[in-house]
Amino acid sequence: MLDKKIALEQIAADIITNNVCPDLAKQATQLVLGDGNPDADIVFIGEAPGKKEDEQGIPFVGAAGKFLNEMLATIGLERQDIYITNIVKYRPPDNRDPLPEEKHAFLPYLQAQLEVIRPKILVTLGRHSTNCFLPDVQISTVHGHPKRIKLALHDDKSKSLPIVILPLYHPAAALYNGGMRQTLLNDFANIPLILKKFN
Repeated sequence: MLDKKIALEQIAADIITNNVCPDLAKQATQLVLGDGNPDADIVFIGEAPGKKEDEQGIPFVGAAGKFLNEMLATIGLERQDIYITNIVKYRPPDNRDPLPEEKHAFLPYLQAQLEVIRPKILVTLGRHSTNCFLPDVQISTVHGHPKRIKLALHDDKSKSLPIVILPLYHPAAALYNGGMRQTLLNDFANIPLILKKFN
């Protein structure tokens, strides 16, 4: 676990050293790499940090994060049982959507995080993170449906990491749309079953 922690810290250091997305970095308070258990079976991926995340340096600490914590509790999990991160590691100005080139620039570092953690399930929150792994799908048609993929390993292209992607709506969407709240809770309820099935 300590080795994984050190490896994740190294990824954060690499992002800073390699000056990834300098315009984003300049206006952000800090880099928000990820939070949680580096040995987790489940990794949640959002799109980019918001205002609260930028201030605290931790993903999903605002209103959407509170709802995520509630949903985790419904399946008997807490934040320390999972790992959570975003594709883009700096807050975009005015909470705008991350740009394609920003997602592209951060993707190798997200991949590096996944290679360190080696989760069984990757829960993508919202269309941005879903489309990073499943480029041609609509979140409205695939949410809640697990899909098995093989993630090519960054450092060794001959090997791959078998992983199950579970696309979900972003928790923020449920804050503005009550009906989506129940959809998210229903989709979330499948996580323990998927974990059992693919274990």
